[in-house]
Amino acid sequence: MATFIDSIDERTKLAGTNHLEVLLFNLGTSDDTGRNEVFGINVFKVREVLNVPEITTAPEMPEGIEGFVSLRGDMVPIINLQKFCKLKSKDDPSILMITEYNTHVQGFLVSSVDTIQRLNWEQVKEPPQLISKRLAGLVTAVAELADKRLVMIMDVEKVLADAGEFYDDTVFEGIRNLGEKHQYRLLFADDSNIARKQIKKTLDVMGVNHIGAINGAEAWQLLSKMADQCEADGRDITSEIQAVLTDVEMPEMDGYVLTQKIKADKRLAHLPVIMHSSLTAQANQAMGRGVGADAYVPKFQPRELADTLETYLDKVKN
Repeated sequence: MATFIDSIDERTKLAGTNHLEVLLFNLGTSDDTGRNEVFGINVFKVREVLNVPEITTAPEMPEGIEGFVSLRGDMVPIINLQKFCKLKSKDDPSILMITEYNTHVQGFLVSSVDTIQRLNWEQVKEPPQLISKRLAGLVTAVAELADKRLVMIMDVEKVLADAGEFYDDTVFEGIRNLGEKHQYRLLFADDSNIARKQIKKTLDVMGVNHIGAINGAEAWQLLSKMADQCEADGRDITSEIQAVLTDVEMPEMDGYVLTQKIKADKRLAHLPVIMHSSLTAQANQAMGRGVGADAYVPKFQPRELADTLETYLDKVKN
């Protein structure tokens, strides 16, 4: 099954094309609806796919955590996505997807995996409210496949946050407040609700004003409007904002394309662009630099994010 995620070099060529490749999987046929719904996960986040090995359980584990498996000497936590989606099914999970987010490695139990599909981010849309509500906000985007099936892109960051994988308030300790000396404003774009909450908290602790967008397309509209107004007023864009923080994976326009557009516009090109992503492999960071990003920071590392932002905000002011 590992051949599902071979040829990573080929996938790095997708940077800047507004495409992504997702591994399709399902969680079993719902006892309530009779449907076997299709989900997707970015192939870049999948290390390998294998049959479920023996899982070691431990007492007092968070809900949805099945236990641990030993994988080449490492203890990997295993999360049951059926339970997280509150899906009742007679189909027991039989496949384990080993994934990496923000340098964290974990396994997801699923019913089956299908194929890899290449999608255009322009065709990936914000999920209807009905789907978001029914799946407790665990779906961050929806796309229609060529065979008319709907694939739901899972907000794995929310799954991991709910599983207690990421952070508590101690991660914000030690962040300096910059607002006492300077008034900064930053525009950020991210489609994950849990990620937006942490970005806002980090910026609030830093004393940095912020404007939020839910994807690259919305961020580009905001930036274009600001640039037009500044140009008409004879002002530099840095009189409005001093930096852009962008996720990589976003519906309609991804972070790679957004960064390219910013760096190609002479009114915006000098704005620092910091990529903020759960895709933390060296290949992804190289892709970010290749499209013009000034820095690349892992998600759910508030102190590292704050340190990086402080460096670039100070450069703009000085």
